[in-house]
This record gives sequence, structure tokens and C-alpha cells, in this order.
Amino acid sequence: MVGDAVNPWTKQCLLRIFIGESDHWQHGPLYEAIVLKARELHLAGATVLRGPMGFGAHSKLHTSKILRLSEDLPMVIEIVDSREKIDLLLPFVDEMVTEGLVTLENVEVVQYRAGGGFDAGRNP
Repeated sequence: MVGDAVNPWTKQCLLRIFIGESDHWQHGPLYEAIVLKARELHLAGATVLRGPMGFGAHSKLHTSKILRLSEDLPMVIEIVDSREKIDLLLPFVDEMVTEGLVTLENVEVVQYRAGGGFDAGRNP
């Protein structure tokens, strides 16, 4: 089982991690290590978003504009699951993320479906 179902119309937790594209953990991209750890812990799912522009704590501008090519574009990892499941991942995030921003917020899941008509929030 890769991820447990997130029931629609329930309160869940959104973990959002802001890092740089060039951030690494061990010998690979940090965003990949976080997503793989979330999968290993059977969280419901994760999405990595690559931003065309942003800045962080050091106020250094990172942009994808042609004249200002950056190898460190902003990356955001979003994971939605129960607070209990998110809490399993947080110690790993704390160890892996040496620079960046980590936020938690309460969200209400409206729909969670996989392809092929399977609704992860409904009983078969």
C-alpha cells in the first residue's frame, strides 16, 4: 500500500516545504529525498512544484529568466495527510532541510481521487 486514503470533507494537515532546486540530501536532490521518505512512510501523496522566481531568508533573487539563469530555482513540496501521519515525517524533514521554510496548516479535503474511477475517500 503506497498511501492511505484521505477522506473527503475531513480536516487534514498541509505540510509545505520551501527549498532551493540545488539543495541536496546525501547524493541526490533534497526534494526527491523528502518525497521518497513520505512515500516510504505511506503518506497519502506529495507534489513538488518548481517556481520560476522567488527569494528567501537571504533575499537573493532566484529566477528562470533567460538573461539571469539560475541553477537554484525555488521548489515547494506539498503533502496533505492527517496530522498524525505528517508528524511521522517531520523529524526527517527537520534533519534534511538545513535551509528553507517549513509550514503546517489545517485544510479541508474536498476531493481525493485516483485515475480509473477509484475514489480514495469512498469505501469499495
